[in-house]
Amino acid sequence: MDFTRELNSSQLQAVINTDGPALVIAGAGSGKTRVLTYRVAQLLGKGVPAYRVLALTFTNKAAREMQRRVDALVGENQAAHLWMGTFHSIFGRILRAEAPAIGFSPDFTIYDAQDSRNMIKEIVRDLHLDDKLYKPHDVHSRISMAKNMLVTPDAYAASETIRQSDKIAKKPAIHEIYRFYANRCKRNNVMDFDDLLLQTNILFRDFPDALEKYQQKFEYILVDEYQDTNYSQYLIIKRLAEQHHNLCVVGDDAQSIYSFRGARIENILNFKNDYPEYSLYKLEQNYRSTTTIVGAANSVIARNTEQIPKELFSNNEEGEKIKIIRALSDREESLQVVGEIQRLARDEQQDYGRFAILYRTNAQSRLFEEILRRQNIPYRVYGGTSFYQRKEVKDMLAYLRLTVNRDDEESLRRVINYPRRGIGDTSVEHLRSVARERDATLYQALEQAERAGLAPATTRRVIAFREMIDECAAMATNESAYLVARHLAAAAGVIADLSADSSPEGVSRKENVEELLSAIKEFSETARRSGEEDRLARYLSEIALLTDQDNERPDDTPKVTLMTVHSAKGLEFPTVCVVGLEESLFPSIQSAYAPPALEEERRLFYVALTRAEKRLILSHALSRYHNGEVTSPRPSRFISEIAPEFIATRATPPRQQRPAIHLPSAPHLIPESEADLSRLQPIAPEEVEPGQVVHHPGFGTGKVASVDGAGSNRKARVYFPRHGMKVLLLKFAKLSAEK
Repeated sequence: MDFTRELNSSQLQAVINTDGPALVIAGAGSGKTRVLTYRVAQLLGKGVPAYRVLALTFTNKAAREMQRRVDALVGENQAAHLWMGTFHSIFGRILRAEAPAIGFSPDFTIYDAQDSRNMIKEIVRDLHLDDKLYKPHDVHSRISMAKNMLVTPDAYAASETIRQSDKIAKKPAIHEIYRFYANRCKRNNVMDFDDLLLQTNILFRDFPDALEKYQQKFEYILVDEYQDTNYSQYLIIKRLAEQHHNLCVVGDDAQSIYSFRGARIENILNFKNDYPEYSLYKLEQNYRSTTTIVGAANSVIARNTEQIPKELFSNNEEGEKIKIIRALSDREESLQVVGEIQRLARDEQQDYGRFAILYRTNAQSRLFEEILRRQNIPYRVYGGTSFYQRKEVKDMLAYLRLTVNRDDEESLRRVINYPRRGIGDTSVEHLRSVARERDATLYQALEQAERAGLAPATTRRVIAFREMIDECAAMATNESAYLVARHLAAAAGVIADLSADSSPEGVSRKENVEELLSAIKEFSETARRSGEEDRLARYLSEIALLTDQDNERPDDTPKVTLMTVHSAKGLEFPTVCVVGLEESLFPSIQSAYAPPALEEERRLFYVALTRAEKRLILSHALSRYHNGEVTSPRPSRFISEIAPEFIATRATPPRQQRPAIHLPSAPHLIPESEADLSRLQPIAPEEVEPGQVVHHPGFGTGKVASVDGAGSNRKARVYFPRHGMKVLLLKFAKLSAEK
């Protein structure tokens, strides 16, 4: 297979040298997916059986794209048996095959974060703990971090350091919640995302034969985004590669931004220590961005000390210099950024799908959403409620999961009285008590409903519900996923319930369930065409492992994208606006006194810069509301770290030179006593200019930010400390100024 015309020299070397450990440092936009797919194609072309190649990614989207490209290179038949997918999907597949060894059934359910938090909420209540102190999100995060560091409940409880840390945080019972949570998961035949990694490590630790089986099986291992791996993932990879040492990891230390999820930059920085015989390949040519953007990104990331040296370059056009927007306030910032997008879309005939607004925290989206709505500009907030997290979809998925795994208590509790069938909370709590007394699952208590002490009418309803689930469970062993789902939606009364609500919201909910059924039908049809198993359990395994990016439903309407920089990793846009570039916001206040954290913030800024293809706009505000108070932040140090030659106009002047009007909490620019006001004289609309200090009879003293229009249509945007930014039609404004 001749790759010479398809790859540059660095890419080619990373593709053809397939034996031994290899570290491929792939700079932003340097074609790492191409290298991975061609390397897989090279292996298959050399005669390596597809089932002996393991390729791990972080999203199903990335795995599908790799699979599509490999199929195009070598043909679907040759690539069909590759073990290619996300860490969680591949290890979930291994665990289903080996589940009995670790005390699970192969049909275990996989819980998403919300399911896990719901279970934790119940455990907090069962343990009579303060739910305001033990918030499900916080407890779940603590347990998740422990699992990713391979700390089991017993090890957690035995660690004096961990227990002391929880006491200081005034949450001394987390070890007990963790123990109950783990026991309940095993009893209900449930794993969460973190268990898929933890239990794989336990399997390989406690069952050497299982480890050797997969070590022999996977002769070649490829890992995408290696800088994002946590300790648990790192250890699994290291164990699997011990026999053949044919491990190729691809990533970019300059884009390691997920330490809050447990990712360890040390994994990629220390690869040379784990595999001293390794080969290093650097992909330094950026195919995405202009030379201006690439040069700016290089000048920033060069300040980090913990990195693998490289110099990104681009042969693209020079492009525009980076524009800096300095706004008087956070509201003015959103007005200027949206105005710039509107102007570019109009003047250059671009659709709104070519623009992205990136921010450090989700809370920053509010003002931009408000202005975009006011200007009738279509937009989407990436990371909002995904399709699979909508209530009606979660309800239907809970029914399907219960059909496959009747021990799944969270799913059972969710649907036992939806649609309403007269099995209320009191009855469910009674059944839970019965289950605990008998050391049984909740569904086992339903199977003995006649002896559970319920009212006769409630007993009949429980039996009817149980029989309906049992019938569908029997279908699920033989029928296609779609036939079971369609039958269940009707038998459970979900379709009838949603059809009864003719409101716009009700119609939307019904459409969402119908969309889910359509997705399952597509799954069934695809499975039949490819000869794969068309069963509900397999569909649920796939759907449970969807990531944030995979959860996005297609939408052809061009929209401005709003998202955090963390969410933007792996994406690209012709025009990118990075907003809120202020100290204590970006970089975050938490990084102020911790050099490693500050370096990660700088890597995050590097990621933001390198999302842009053609144009980059950076913005900051001189005043911003924070926790109900007006603050006066300094511009982010990251702006000044960009080499001057890449910026169109330099950023904010030194702080002491700023006029007081920039700060809403500052004293008035000109006193407003009657004596002082007597010195003001009216000014004509044509005399109003940007930067001018003016007085309005209703809003007081302010500063003119900009002026546009002519004659009777002349308008000014004026910032008033007490009232924010106002747009005034000057012929009616009655402005005055001191002359």
